Amino acid sequence: MQSQRTSRVLTVLAATLAPSLFSAAQAADGEKSFEIYGFAMLDMIQDTKRLDPAWEDAFRPSKIAAPEGEFGSNGQTSFSVKQSRFGVKGTMPTGDSTPPITFKFEFDFFGTGVDAGQTTIRLRHFYGEWGQLLAGQTNSLFMDIDVFPNVIDYWGPNGMVFLRNPQLRWTAYRTQSDVIAVALEKPSNDIDAGNIRLVQGWEGAVVNPDETVPDLTGQWRHDDTWGHFQVAGLLRKVGYEYSLAGEPLQKSSQTGWGIDLTAGIKTIGKDQLLLGIVHGNGIASYQNDGGMDVAPTAAPAGAPGAAPTIAGEAVPLTGVTIYYDHYWDAKWLNSKWSSSIGYSYVQVSNTNFQSDGAFHKGQYASVNLIAYPADNVMLGGELLWGKLENNPNVATPLGSGDDVRFQFSVKYNFGTKL
Repeated sequence: MQSQRTSRVLTVLAATLAPSLFSAAQAADGEKSFEIYGFAMLDMIQDTKRLDPAWEDAFRPSKIAAPEGEFGSNGQTSFSVKQSRFGVKGTMPTGDSTPPITFKFEFDFFGTGVDAGQTTIRLRHFYGEWGQLLAGQTNSLFMDIDVFPNVIDYWGPNGMVFLRNPQLRWTAYRTQSDVIAVALEKPSNDIDAGNIRLVQGWEGAVVNPDETVPDLTGQWRHDDTWGHFQVAGLLRKVGYEYSLAGEPLQKSSQTGWGIDLTAGIKTIGKDQLLLGIVHGNGIASYQNDGGMDVAPTAAPAGAPGAAPTIAGEAVPLTGVTIYYDHYWDAKWLNSKWSSSIGYSYVQVSNTNFQSDGAFHKGQYASVNLIAYPADNVMLGGELLWGKLENNPNVATPLGSGDDVRFQFSVKYNFGTKL
């Protein structure tokens, strides 16, 4: 049923979007273009341990079984086409003396949220840009997509910032080498209620995110002959609300902030060293995997036997990514080859009132060998290792779990300009 529904949606999209956009572009004078692109991709995955079944087609350390056996028996196999992608992009004129609109609409089939584990349409990009103003969903200004290494795992290194977010962006300064931009982005708070329901009087507490103002992001990027570097910042209000039985709704918030420093350094030929370090408080929503924005802290009560004083804290987080992309000189094989090798981690400073199963640290490492035997054809194998460590600041921690995965993928690109 799911595949039939997806097929019907694709048919409608192809019949409705492409002709209307293309005819509009043809009807106007000036700068215009329209391109259809995408790829069909199959991932064949073999784990030695076990991940959450809803996330078995992406290697996320936060989803590794900890303790072992949490999700059933080890050594599972999975086949997935969720990485497959379809998109359209182009430009549309707006008049003789004004810049054109550039647009992009792209989706894949990797279900998340309530659709986790499903092969279903997932929006990646849907935005337009006119001059200095961009509106829609695309990569957050707080991230640097160009430090995402040449891996075949869908999710990629957990220690990097990675979020495609609805936003209103203003590019204040743009040259061939430098870009300075700011944006208002959709807030999304990941709230960990921790152990508050174990406190007398808080047994039935309801805790929810409270998103009252947009996040503010900014970015400065510099490109040069040796590569690029980027400095990005985030400032946000991490709000939450809670209610107790018979009491009115209470609201509170913490200030979240983050700095993301990234660089891509050219070495030999097409090779690149990719580096990233991010740190901040209450920024887990922007992280590729792991962590929480706000968690509870508890201070001792003033009177003997009284309940502790509970408050929220914007949780400190640090992420690191180090990867190297290498392109082999394999002319004697009559084909192109590449490899990517690296390590990444993300770690939070758990508060004193989080539960034993709360995320503490995730580690991710991979190495691959990819062949490009013909134009628009890719075949590759990848070996991955990951480890999850749970909150160590409790009397009975759930400990840690790890997994080794082998993935083999085949990808066929397609596309045309109309």
